[in-house]
Amino acid sequence: MLFSRKYGFMAAAAALLIVGCGGQQAGDGSAGSDEPAAAPEAVFRFSAIPDQNTTEIREKLAPLVEHLSAELGVNVEYVASRDYQASVEMFKNGDVHLAWFGGLTGVQARRAVEGARAIAQGESDPKFYSYIIAHRDSGLEPSEEFPEGLGALKFTFGSESSTSGRLMPEHFIRENTGKSPEEFFEDPVGFSGSHDKTVELVASGQFQAGAVNYTVYDKRVASGDVDPEVVRAVWKTPYYADYNWTVRPDVDADFGTGFTDRLTQTLLAIDDPTLLAALPRQRLIPATNEDFDGILRVAESLNMLR
Repeated sequence: MLFSRKYGFMAAAAALLIVGCGGQQAGDGSAGSDEPAAAPEAVFRFSAIPDQNTTEIREKLAPLVEHLSAELGVNVEYVASRDYQASVEMFKNGDVHLAWFGGLTGVQARRAVEGARAIAQGESDPKFYSYIIAHRDSGLEPSEEFPEGLGALKFTFGSESSTSGRLMPEHFIRENTGKSPEEFFEDPVGFSGSHDKTVELVASGQFQAGAVNYTVYDKRVASGDVDPEVVRAVWKTPYYADYNWTVRPDVDADFGTGFTDRLTQTLLAIDDPTLLAALPRQRLIPATNEDFDGILRVAESLNMLR
């Protein structure tokens, strides 16, 4: 009996010593377990260029986050970007797996990440265009011809890396005048940072004219946020390809074979306007890298590939 009590006491002490040293019961995945700890669940992250109000973009993308998570069976997270180039850097560094890019930022991102693919675009994106807008006090009137007298006005582009707010408007200014913006405009040009801001700056008179994405201008007119008699669309550029969803080449390795195809089909199948509101697009269609070869050539000619 004494023997039994002696060794019972020793066993209890040993158990207390194990617990005190941080040991756990086998099978719970903690320190001291024979089984490895469970890996944290992978999170699929995407971003979008901040071409509009960033708070509004986040709010409008929330339903898309939930939809992709449910359809793809993974945790999905939207990561806001402070500016256009930051979105390219996040994609390049693998901080996001997918991004809603403009034509130029998409080309820059795919150039930086070998194997990256454009997989979807808006139905309107193969034939996108910009407006040259001007305050009514500028004296410019709407015309199908490139606006004479534009060079004498104080002018702003959008973001320096914007396709519709800088790259293609600059290309068409050069094409129509034979001059760079620095040569054509009497005053140094500005860069507002976003299409919304460009419209606001022209409306306030801080700039007399600017280049803007047509969808942003038309939406603001339709909502009553802009008076088209005060801020006029005086010229419409020729068409070009623009926005796109671009995906990294390593998502199948991270989320399973066939994930890129499932992601593509999920995006193309969306028909709920709420899910497309932040883009904003009515529906999505397939895209390929080759769809943006024209943007690539213009970017190369203006030395805007980084």
